[in-house]
Amino acid sequence: MKTCHRFARIKSGFEQDTAFLRNHAERHQGETSAKVSRAQALGSRQRMATALGRHFERCRECG
Repeated sequence: MKTCHRFARIKSGFEQDTAFLRNHAERHQGETSAKVSRAQALGSRQRMATALGRHFERCRECG
């Protein structure tokens, strides 16, 4: 699947946010902030899927 540079930029931004949240959750296991970070990481993955799907539908280069 060939994608454009904008697709890659959107994906890398979400992946960076998700990695940051997961790392925070691992460092602070058992704390409330870790539980919140883990939930936000899951939400971030879902938002990434939505954003990339929307981009893929509308982009002439990717679709």
